[in-house]
Amino acid sequence: MSTSHEQPLAAQSLGSASETISDLPKRAIGIDVGGTGIKGGLVNLHKGTLTGERFRIPTPKPATPEAVAEVIGEILDELLTREKAPALEELSVGVLFPAIVDKNIVLSAANIDESWINTDAAKLLRHLPGQIHTLNDADGAGLAEARYGAGKGLEGTVMTITLGTGIGSALVHDGVLVPNSEMGHLEFEGEVAEKKASAAARERSDMPWDEYGQLLNRFLKHVERLQSPELFIIGGGISKRSEDFLPEIKDLRAKVEVAALQNNAGIVGAALYAAEQTRLKASRGRS
Repeated sequence: MSTSHEQPLAAQSLGSASETISDLPKRAIGIDVGGTGIKGGLVNLHKGTLTGERFRIPTPKPATPEAVAEVIGEILDELLTREKAPALEELSVGVLFPAIVDKNIVLSAANIDESWINTDAAKLLRHLPGQIHTLNDADGAGLAEARYGAGKGLEGTVMTITLGTGIGSALVHDGVLVPNSEMGHLEFEGEVAEKKASAAARERSDMPWDEYGQLLNRFLKHVERLQSPELFIIGGGISKRSEDFLPEIKDLRAKVEVAALQNNAGIVGAALYAAEQTRLKASRGRS
């Protein structure tokens, strides 16, 4: 068995799961399905970085399961032509969706067609090469941040909050993802949280940045009472303006950091999740 200093960076952050997934392959593929674009990349799992450029194709309209699956196949085909692509026999592919995903079943539809609801994404994509694993987009980004980014090496609970059209969240404890936390759908000050405190909500109301920071501070205190994280990581496009609102976030027990991986977090997290799920599946099959 590998010692901790020989393990990939991602495994060093894990608690009880580290012995099981210490021998990840060097690379896997991550694909992130968004409302306007579907992007993918080769990921170096030992470093948590992309190998080469991302490849992006606009999201089809309407974004039905069949249409999106076709684009995912095109992206995968392109990435597999690259010199450093994994061999097919060790290929793991993670795919993120802007939806609740439970055991590869899509249970909601945000920024994709409603026909996705109750779709078995793994079955839909089973014609593609490699071991395919799917999860929620915020969970993918949060897993990457907890293991390679702002939460790297931190024990305990890390909560990533992504601020955009809505509010996404990812809950990671000792490096292990607890999927579909959906903190953006909490009731907060009489409304659904993301309708009041998302980046889009700030833009709609033309809220000054200091007021928005105070609003986020109240939201994070609300979440802290429920989950007691050691760290909040603030992600999403709005994190680039963190200096405008972070000074108003204070008096929390948890530390607050800005996401480190930015636009690559989803792809990195998708690839990591897929590689680990493939490894865990193989391990359980031997037991």
